[in-house]
Amino acid sequence: MHAGRRIIVAASIAMLLLTVRAAFAAPAAPEEKEKERVLRRLDEAAKSFRSTSADFEFDSVETDPIYEKNVQTGKVYFERQGKAFQTAAHIEKENGKPETKVYGVSGGVFKLFESGNLNQVTTFSKASKIEGYLMLGFGASGKELEEKWEIKYLGAETLDGVKTEKLELVAKDPEVRKNVSKVTAWIDPERAVSLKLILNFSATEYKVCVYFNIKVNQPLPPDAFTLKTDKNTVFVPR
Repeated sequence: MHAGRRIIVAASIAMLLLTVRAAFAAPAAPEEKEKERVLRRLDEAAKSFRSTSADFEFDSVETDPIYEKNVQTGKVYFERQGKAFQTAAHIEKENGKPETKVYGVSGGVFKLFESGNLNQVTTFSKASKIEGYLMLGFGASGKELEEKWEIKYLGAETLDGVKTEKLELVAKDPEVRKNVSKVTAWIDPERAVSLKLILNFSATEYKVCVYFNIKVNQPLPPDAFTLKTDKNTVFVPR
């Protein structure tokens, strides 16, 4: 190889190495920095999280083959003591009509209590796998979110006068992704609570969860996690 050509080749290799080194040394994208900032704030807020109560509206929407919307309203409770976690959603109205249902998860067991004429408790004992996902936005630290979700930062947005951080989350567990393709969360990192969640189940089905009148670390009602059964209640294991 001629001396001149060797110099050109050596210079080209040197430039390539500098380019590669610069690429690896490039600072993190602004979105990654912001995501890291939000997750570390959640780490701090989670340390003092004990409980939450809130009013909610759950809108379940299906767009195909025809548009359908089901609206549930009521109160929800979350409580965490160390690794122990429990939650219960008390549905008071469905599509504007009085309804009495309670969804509860505690100790890896999911229960649905339907009172009235049905008066039945359906128990799903294999809920431990999803229990950690139910903590999303309610006491979960940034590290706990990172363990279960691929996270993308979408920016800041103010809801009800509260500055929230908007995150897109895709479950790392493929079994979870079969049921929920992604979640969009509007989180208040100061309190480690969510003001809004959108759960996408498929291209035509999703659920919007809005939480308001949120109270953090205040005493919960004594019956927050109680199913008001009686001697006539039917228990159905699944």
